[in-house]
Amino acid sequence: MNEVESAAQRWAEEWAQGWREHDSGRIAELYSDGAVFRSAPFRDPQDPRAYADWAFADEDSADCWFGEPVVTGDRATVEWWAVSHSGGKEETLAGVSLLRFDGDGLVIEQRDYWHSQPGRRKPFWS
Repeated sequence: MNEVESAAQRWAEEWAQGWREHDSGRIAELYSDGAVFRSAPFRDPQDPRAYADWAFADEDSADCWFGEPVVTGDRATVEWWAVSHSGGKEETLAGVSLLRFDGDGLVIEQRDYWHSQPGRRKPFWS
């Protein structure tokens, strides 16, 4: 496994655990200072930690799954699914993160594309 493959695998594992635990600090450690993080195509770039704090604020818990990263050069693509529990309701989110890493294995750019649907749906690849 090369350095970018290792960094992408670490990103997927840490994001999954950070999401389950609502640990924005754990997630923030995956990003370089000044990383460009876009959580959706038409949103302005955000600080990864601030985004995680915002996203976790009204979520009671989450079940999440991250797929095997696909790596080319300094870039990786990772598919993910989550079932978010909030106020007695469930919502399924399915998406993909496009990542670019620096030489230290930290994310310097992330763009996410995702969709949500009411209710629970497990990923077809789980």
